Amino acid sequence: MHSVMQENILLSVVLLLGMAVMTVSIARRLHFPPILSYILVGVIVGPGGFSLIQDESNIRFLAEFGIVFLLFTIGLEFSIAQMRAMRNIVFGLGTLQVVVTGALAYLFGWLLGFDNHTNIVIASVVVMSSTAIAIKQLSEQGEIQSRHARNAIGISIFQDISSIPLLILFSALAFSQAESSLGEALGISFLKGVFVVILMLVVGRYLLRPLFHEVASAKSTELFMLTVLLVALGAATLTEQIGLSLTLGAFLAGMMLGETQFRHQIESDIRPFQDILLGLFFITVGMMIAPLLIWHNLGVILLATIGIILLKALVVYGLMRLFFSTSSGVAIRTAVTLAQVGEFGLVLIALGFSYQLLDNDIGQILLSASVLSMMLAPFLVKFNGRIANALSFDYVKEKRDMETHIEQDNEYLKDHVIVCGFGRVGQITTRFLRKANQAYIALDLDATRLKEAQLAGENVYYGDAAKPDILQAAKIEKAKVIIITHPDHHLALKTLRSVRSLDANIPVLVRTPDDAHVDELMAAGATEVIPDYFESSIMLASHLLLMLGHPPSQVLRETRQARADRYTLLANFYPGESDLRTGSPMVQGGVIHAVKLDETAYAVGKRLHELPFDEHGIHIDAVKRGSVRGENPDDRTRLRPDDTLIISGLPEEVEVMDRILKTGK
Repeated sequence: MHSVMQENILLSVVLLLGMAVMTVSIARRLHFPPILSYILVGVIVGPGGFSLIQDESNIRFLAEFGIVFLLFTIGLEFSIAQMRAMRNIVFGLGTLQVVVTGALAYLFGWLLGFDNHTNIVIASVVVMSSTAIAIKQLSEQGEIQSRHARNAIGISIFQDISSIPLLILFSALAFSQAESSLGEALGISFLKGVFVVILMLVVGRYLLRPLFHEVASAKSTELFMLTVLLVALGAATLTEQIGLSLTLGAFLAGMMLGETQFRHQIESDIRPFQDILLGLFFITVGMMIAPLLIWHNLGVILLATIGIILLKALVVYGLMRLFFSTSSGVAIRTAVTLAQVGEFGLVLIALGFSYQLLDNDIGQILLSASVLSMMLAPFLVKFNGRIANALSFDYVKEKRDMETHIEQDNEYLKDHVIVCGFGRVGQITTRFLRKANQAYIALDLDATRLKEAQLAGENVYYGDAAKPDILQAAKIEKAKVIIITHPDHHLALKTLRSVRSLDANIPVLVRTPDDAHVDELMAAGATEVIPDYFESSIMLASHLLLMLGHPPSQVLRETRQARADRYTLLANFYPGESDLRTGSPMVQGGVIHAVKLDETAYAVGKRLHELPFDEHGIHIDAVKRGSVRGENPDDRTRLRPDDTLIISGLPEEVEVMDRILKTGK
């Protein structure tokens, strides 16, 4: 019997993994969020679909861990420093958005005759937005530094904060149904919540930090990972045992660890668990959906979806216009970005079903409308600019005024440099330009930074350099060079394409953090691409050679050669275990590999030109014979037993070449 159960569980997991692989790969090609793929898998295999999985209890048990890791990760990403920096948006606009949206959603539910618990669930779900979908789409569009993106991030921070009282509220509602009145249950749950928060603050300050310092000093990946799992699951277990949601403990644990220096390592370690188990959670969400019920209530679901989107968008727009004097265009773009239901909303719906706070039919309609709003979200975010242009004449006028301001201030500017991005790299670049008496104009989207820079007399303006109109206002036709310093690849590429649409010949220098996108940027028209860590490697090596007593002329010649060869000297690396584990950019490029030839090797006795190195794109860096290493050997060199070939190329081609050199196959 036990063996049959194990076999059924294993078969269910394999089936889900197989379908998830297919649907997620298709979704990525169509640029759809993977979340929706998992939900679709759940619909297909669930009781409302083909009933491929009859007993979902085991899958649901695993999915609960996915919720725990989701809330743990949200807590990790919650930044108190960022909250302070954006406090006006977070506690002003964010608070109003949650309160007003929730109150209106509750009111609509009351007008429709729903009971109190149902209305609370509906209001709680509707106030949440999908930060993951919005931020991903904004990043790909190169808008992550824009005003509407910052507003959306600020509001989402308060939504994260509001998840704590919502989780406590849901626990209180479930408790009141079982044992006591709502007021008494709320009071008890509130006291429990205060106790847990204080306990987690104390534990985080006096126990977690020393614990992780000690664990990190052991330099054991396994021990570090085990400690992270212990903290996340232990906190979740604690809150569940005292009658609160297990997700509350996970969120608080993530918040505590998010303020330590181990945050990024923890996030990296937890990511594989979170992604897989969270996928299972969204599959279970899909299994809750009843396609027949959706079909019979399709009109109601479409109206509910449109209602949710319009309600959220109108509330955000109205609040920004009435209380924050935001321009209509920015308010519309922010509203459109946040007009969908988020992942945490689906968690709340699942809790609503679990705690029996939702009627099945109403819950199905709410769940379907929420998922549909998430499906529409990427398209709404993608076209947020066009929507603003169509609905706001003031926004069009504001953009024209911005362009006119830049153009008038720089009417006589010529032979200048246009600096796209005024972060640290952009600022350092302009300092050199200023000392060299070279005219420049800088463009950036960070209003706070620009205010300080403009007060200091910098020739910097608010403007999106990825917009052709802004580049024209900056006199691109009279500029000598353009430099793009954005660290975000998508924004840099978008800016480069806009530049080339206006001028095919102007030199363009592009800064990039690593070499992962060098070829793509070069293909898009960059004159030179400067990877950060390559330049730091060159400077470090040149200083080292000078300290070792090498002639400055030789050091200068070597560094010039490395740059002239377009960093080919630095393009390949010996991969280590950590590179293979983390997917380092250097492994995604080329690798260096040493092949030791014994007497039986196929390549022994053959000349280099007789072997298919070129066919596989392999470069022969050197041949080591005994203690002598010959760099860039002649292709007529005949290989001998015990020779070592040092070759470089793409990892998969290097592996093939290693096999050919040894076996000839």
